Amino acid sequence: MLPATSNLQKYLGIIHSYDNDFKKWDGRVVKIIRRYRDDTRSASGNETAKFNILWSNVQTLVPAVYARMPKASVSRRFSDNDPVGRVAALLIERALDYEIEHYSDFRSSMKNAVEDRFLGGRGTAWVRYDPHIRKQDVPEDGYQITEDVEQGESAEGANQSFFYPQDHTAAPQEATEVPEEIEYECSPADYVHWKDFGHSPARTWEEVTCVWRWVYMTKDALTERFGEEIAKKMPFDTSPETLTKMGQASKTNDRARICELWDKENEKVYWLSENYPNFLDERDDPLELENFFPCPKPLYATTTSDTLIPVPDFVLYQDQANELDILTDRIDGLVKALRVRGVYDASQPALQRLLTEGDNNTLIPVDKWMAFSEKGGLRGSIDLLPIDTLAAVLIQCYQAQSQIKGQIYEITGISDIIRGQTAASETATAQQIKGQYAGLRLRAMQDGVAMFASELLRMK
Repeated sequence: MLPATSNLQKYLGIIHSYDNDFKKWDGRVVKIIRRYRDDTRSASGNETAKFNILWSNVQTLVPAVYARMPKASVSRRFSDNDPVGRVAALLIERALDYEIEHYSDFRSSMKNAVEDRFLGGRGTAWVRYDPHIRKQDVPEDGYQITEDVEQGESAEGANQSFFYPQDHTAAPQEATEVPEEIEYECSPADYVHWKDFGHSPARTWEEVTCVWRWVYMTKDALTERFGEEIAKKMPFDTSPETLTKMGQASKTNDRARICELWDKENEKVYWLSENYPNFLDERDDPLELENFFPCPKPLYATTTSDTLIPVPDFVLYQDQANELDILTDRIDGLVKALRVRGVYDASQPALQRLLTEGDNNTLIPVDKWMAFSEKGGLRGSIDLLPIDTLAAVLIQCYQAQSQIKGQIYEITGISDIIRGQTAASETATAQQIKGQYAGLRLRAMQDGVAMFASELLRMK
């Protein structure tokens, strides 16, 4: 068996290998999120005009695939005459429904995971067991041993740890430990940020042998979990990394970054840190889940059978999105250029007032009318910049913009029927066909989200 330090270096090597493989993906996701939030726009406002098609698509697809909270459904595999199994299934279903409705962790985890799937291409959640233990209330007369004592066994030996004398005048026994009991149990589903999740390098999810997540613990939390001795040796110099500086305060850097790693091959769970020479904790399979991992298969965007590095949806139509931004900026410039501009005879200052002060049924006096009329009147004294050419170009830009948006909707699978737009001339059959065509890819996305939610509920 390898020593603990060798095992620690092995797992740190797996983590570093994952970081190297996903480094390009991380940088790509950061750019996509900043574009989604429009964080690249400066406060001065002197930026080019853009069409945020990414925000529009995500806001359309997220509610289309995850419209409401899932409903727990627990039933027996076979409909035998088994009243115990029927009641057990009913109890589990009611307990799950209570957790989903009462606690907000499942709701927020599902929402964030689905949003990560359509932005970065991968969404993850993590289920944990959280028992709440309390000290039992000690009666005034103390505890009594009520169970039958086998022959030859003393009462003190039968339950020495929790024995309290009934005689208040007598001195208590040495073993007066107060018993504990589970007040209630729950299984929260924690959302795992896409930068804080990792797995062993593999081609498909079935080949993954290790999964881990990074958590940021304060000194008090780390002391309670791993002990005061470890807390004294741990540096608290980090905090969760933010992707944008807009509206964010400075980083506090008052937490320790801890890795919780689950090894499926050894059926062990390790807690480790890059700043500590040994494992913080090590335990055998604590939950005994069916597939060992406390997380379901992540929500993936586009993947192939040779790598688990996802391709975000935006990457597949980013060229069209860039063209759309260019056209939007040109349209913005043409709209600003569509103004009445020209030159006029300086000897007639009233012509300037004609466009600035003139209103309906308002006449502006002109000096030396005879000389003004001999010069040809308005035609001879003012010359406006033609805007018909600009208007024609603007119309062409709008048409090109609509065509590019159609290409993007075709790539993403968002048809006009999903977006709530249709032509009045279309028949009901044509709309039905378009809806069925759009539902092909949308149904696959919905099935993926449904499987993800089902796995979370099954683990709960």
